[in-house]
Amino acid sequence: MTLPGLKAKRVLVTGASRGIGEAVAAAFVAAGAEVIILAEDPAVEDTARRIGAVGHVADIADEKAVARVAALIPALDVLVNNAGLERMTPIDDAGATMLAVFRRVIEVNVVGTTIVTQAMLPAMGSGGRIINTASIWGRVAEPMFGAYVASKHAVIGLTKTWAKELGPRGIAVNAVAPGWVRTEGSMRSATVIAARTGRSEADVVGQVEAAQALAGGLMEPPDVVGPYLYLASDLARNVTGQTLGIDRGEVPW
Repeated sequence: MTLPGLKAKRVLVTGASRGIGEAVAAAFVAAGAEVIILAEDPAVEDTARRIGAVGHVADIADEKAVARVAALIPALDVLVNNAGLERMTPIDDAGATMLAVFRRVIEVNVVGTTIVTQAMLPAMGSGGRIINTASIWGRVAEPMFGAYVASKHAVIGLTKTWAKELGPRGIAVNAVAPGWVRTEGSMRSATVIAARTGRSEADVVGQVEAAQALAGGLMEPPDVVGPYLYLASDLARNVTGQTLGIDRGEVPW
């Protein structure tokens, strides 16, 4: 996919060892951008070699680790905050484990996104773009996923806030909110929802597909890269503070 203004841009994509992040990073490489990818998973280095990017291993919630990566990136045109953690955190689970998972989801999805953005800002000038990965669950809710739902509502709020803060510096901030995409994380969620509700995984996925206005089943990671490329391109130079949903019409925006 070729859009104006992407060639030779320096792009950082977090959470890009697999899934949506890998697909987005590969699309920027194909568009002629210089791409850097970051993930906690050491597999990010193999992914980087495969798609023609530079890979770094770091937990985005670790300030020192992120600072070490930021020191290697003196200039940046586009930051894609895609790294995230999706786990079940039912409120009726009173165990310590649930609260630990809840804290970790917020730490990665909200605090980690903030840490990366703050660390990379010195490398960004006027014309820079920040693109956050939200979710349709940032507009609606899903039982038993309180931490994840809250975190994605927060990402949309941060997107609007940072757009106002960084607009005077010429930096646009937007978000992409994917619906159900066939990734490791989403399929894990389908499995735990099925187990918790006594349904089959096929029934859970079928319910999602039935809610979509456009037929075609669950999207695959390459199906959602378009909004990221658009928001980084010259075509979106006047767009900021927005969240673009891509969910085959599952949630009215």
